[in-house]
Amino acid sequence: MSGPIRVLHVITRLELGGAQRNTLYTVGHLDREAFAPSLAWGPGDLLDGEAEALEGVALHPVPELVRPVRPREDLRAVRALQRVIRAEGPHIVHTHSSKAGILGRLAARREGVPVVVHSVHGFGFTPLQPAPVRALFLGLERLASRWTHHFIAVSRANLRRGVELGLFGEERCTVIRSGIALERYRGAGGGAELREALGVPREALLVTQVGNFKPQKAPLDFVRMAGVVGRRVPAARFLMAGDGPLRGEVEALAARLGIADRLLLPGWLEDVPAVLAATDVAVLTSRHEGLPRAVVEAVAAGVPVVASAVDGTPEVLEDGVNGFLVAPGDVEGFADRVVRLLEDGGLRGRLASAERDLAEFDIDGMVRRQEELYRWLVSRSRS
Repeated sequence: MSGPIRVLHVITRLELGGAQRNTLYTVGHLDREAFAPSLAWGPGDLLDGEAEALEGVALHPVPELVRPVRPREDLRAVRALQRVIRAEGPHIVHTHSSKAGILGRLAARREGVPVVVHSVHGFGFTPLQPAPVRALFLGLERLASRWTHHFIAVSRANLRRGVELGLFGEERCTVIRSGIALERYRGAGGGAELREALGVPREALLVTQVGNFKPQKAPLDFVRMAGVVGRRVPAARFLMAGDGPLRGEVEALAARLGIADRLLLPGWLEDVPAVLAATDVAVLTSRHEGLPRAVVEAVAAGVPVVASAVDGTPEVLEDGVNGFLVAPGDVEGFADRVVRLLEDGGLRGRLASAERDLAEFDIDGMVRRQEELYRWLVSRSRS
């Protein structure tokens, strides 16, 4: 094959999230001698600027690509994606997220793209949806799986779930971890400065959650947990580094529980390593996940974690070794583990210093593994 392999990535929106950041990093760091990357997405979110700053990447904003289900607009989005495919002539279309995953794969099928890959960063059908909605989304995923040559799962749990649901066989799915820049988190500094900027007393113990204020992340569970912990450990302070549609409910609940003066809501903080350097205990109350970047980051930074035992999280966090796993929605369980860690400095130190080989979560290794998979898939498509 002469010339680089042309790869078009398609994602619904570029909001702040692990799937979005990893997609942008992949597109920006593919070997330019071997690959010619392009990106299509629905514009209007915080990471659009990072996409526009990418060098050597053909960019295709698709305004018709929106998150809500809107049949007429969705059909327009498919046609727009078909135009992008005709313009780019990709050897591979690689889709991410639920909406772009369905529409992008349909467009690729209509245009006869040789290789179609879909990344599973968690599934679009979730326990939080009404049963009819969940059944509809599962049906659409099963349909789109027929148009997919290969899947990438960020966790073994997602791979197993996909096989159980009949979306793919194991031979059609490769686990490639959602990566982070590991060295940014190991021994990160800036914690004292961040505490001062946020007004956190030096002697206070800080409990932090990093993530969107969306139902998936269950931010209200974090606030309820903070209410319980705050009564038992008055010196504790709580930081929610993020934002989203549930912010108003978070603020109202904090006020009702009497912890508004101890709950910090600064919005998104770009320097996550500094956030973790300032943190004594990291928490993630998610109801479902693919593989939570926030947990990997905390473990890499040497911060003990209390997280929901969902999907890929137990593949990073070992209960009682580098943190604690709790059933999703178990506010009292979260509070009990957090209090144990806040009251026992020795336990915090032991969990923080636990050995954990994170090599498979290196973000550059993530890109190299995708490159290997792309080469193999293109070679196979031509044989």
